[in-house]
Amino acid sequence: MKEALISPTEKVYNYDGTLIGDRVAETTTTPFEVAPPLFWTACNDDVQADQWYYDPATFTIDKIPVKPVPPVTDAPTS
Repeated sequence: MKEALISPTEKVYNYDGTLIGDRVAETTTTPFEVAPPLFWTACNDDVQADQWYYDPATFTIDKIPVKPVPPVTDAPTS
């Protein structure tokens, strides 16, 4: 299992500007000593830095949501 390095001073925002959590700065299977306020927490093997965030309210790591792409509609032809 991997460990995620959490940076609580670096906030992550949803595509609509809503604060969603703290930055996952790095992931590794061999954590090293870090200075506070950085800390390590266990994470799934598929977690990647800067694509996931740490939710301090639920103590979970979730994928950063991607803005939905509106469906493409055919333009009327003349």
